[in-house]
Amino acid sequence: MIPLATALIVILYIAGRFLVLPVVQYFRDPKGFRKFPNYSFLCGISDLPYCYLSACGFRSRDLTEAHESSSILRIGPNSISFGHVDAIRDIYGHGTACVKDLKYSITSSTHPGLFDVVDKAKHAEKRKRLSAAFAIKNLSRWEFKVARTTERLLAAFDNLCTQPISEKGGIPKESDFTVDFNHWINLFTIEAINFIALSSDLGLLELGTDLVTAQRMDGSTYQAHYRKSQNQGAFATSNFVWDYENFHSLVWLSKFVPNWRQVWKEAEPFKDVIYHQAISRLERYRSGEKLDDFFSALMEDKNGDAYNLPWGEIVGEIAAIIDAGADTTAIALTQILDILIKHPDHLKTLRREVDNVLTEGEVVAPYEKVKDLPFLKACLDEGMRIIPPTSAGLPRRTPPEGARILGQWIPGNTSVSMPIYTAHHDPNIFPNPDEYNPHRWMDIEERKRMEPYFIPFSTGARGCIGRNISYLEQTVVLATLVHRYEFALPDSDWQLQRFEAFNLIMGNMPIKLWKREELDR
Repeated sequence: MIPLATALIVILYIAGRFLVLPVVQYFRDPKGFRKFPNYSFLCGISDLPYCYLSACGFRSRDLTEAHESSSILRIGPNSISFGHVDAIRDIYGHGTACVKDLKYSITSSTHPGLFDVVDKAKHAEKRKRLSAAFAIKNLSRWEFKVARTTERLLAAFDNLCTQPISEKGGIPKESDFTVDFNHWINLFTIEAINFIALSSDLGLLELGTDLVTAQRMDGSTYQAHYRKSQNQGAFATSNFVWDYENFHSLVWLSKFVPNWRQVWKEAEPFKDVIYHQAISRLERYRSGEKLDDFFSALMEDKNGDAYNLPWGEIVGEIAAIIDAGADTTAIALTQILDILIKHPDHLKTLRREVDNVLTEGEVVAPYEKVKDLPFLKACLDEGMRIIPPTSAGLPRRTPPEGARILGQWIPGNTSVSMPIYTAHHDPNIFPNPDEYNPHRWMDIEERKRMEPYFIPFSTGARGCIGRNISYLEQTVVLATLVHRYEFALPDSDWQLQRFEAFNLIMGNMPIKLWKREELDR
């Protein structure tokens, strides 16, 4: 048994650290944050209320509603959320003095990748090394990989097609819902980004499963679920990471809870999945295969001179690309198809536009033919506007000397953010923001007015380097699918489920799929 005196000391320590000191600090108010409204009563003394908000499933939407009463909210003892679009430039713009927040250091590996590295000079070096591979002018290098992966998706979908609905307005049978679109589009994006990044073929679209080979550092291998482990890791980490000081303690404690212990266990294989992909590609490189992919850009410059990067750094960069590259594009495509099925007039307009540029024999939409279709681009952008795949405020940290944000001087080493969802639902920028209206993007001058506040890929020097590839995949896949198939959801009241981790985690999306009988040209 623990001696009474020892137990008392432990209790006093816990009470002092987690209650007394935070309350004292709150009233001392060294940074002057008590002048800002709290998101919730306890936000001034603890980060746990924000952790709870994250666990509720859609913190960005909830914060957006809270920001209707105040453009600045305190969401933690040292964390401020901004709810006005003028804060975008101050926090994320090219001239900002803010850097990535501690969240990225806490969750990154010992070799941070492009997306996680905090130091601006190191980030600039990494981005310069990789930017050529993702430049718009080089998209033609990757188009055939996207087209080939799309062909594989169509082969799977053709086998799952059902008979057309016999009459207009008819109700599909339950047995007709043969496709979980979110599942299949995730398999597509996993295959596409691994093909682009590592020239690999995982066979997921042929097998209809996310089961892949994972490899431990000792060389032993086992079978693991790619997407499930990826999602479980993001889900678990996103619940606890916002309490930076206590993150590791919270993770340790959570593993004593059976449900959470299972979540962490299911998340564990993802690092081994990445390692197997990386080591397999390295073996091909050492054997002399000349492959044009992201891995090659990590190994050599355009003149063929070796970078000689540490192996851990190479694995870190691969992890960043194939993690983010599969995730956000799948989210965007799942959401846009759900939305278009529920907006048949917009779907009809989109089909007519796509049909008019594709010939009868073109099964996969050529990127060159569809990349500049204005309504197609408008549908994609409006989908990412209304519910951004990354909806959350990406956390940044003010420099030691502080920074002015939204007219307020924010002291140094403060966590600051603005939810992307909030920016995309500002009625002054996007009238009727909750309405899916792709036509708002069709006017050139209106598009120019809105674009500075349309930030699904973030903005500034830390904006997503892979946005061009994401647009390539979304454009080809959506044009191809609406040209080839008809779709139906279970019923008019059916709702797609979402959970906001770092990005959105989408629920199942059962659809009835059948080939179009004629084109509405």
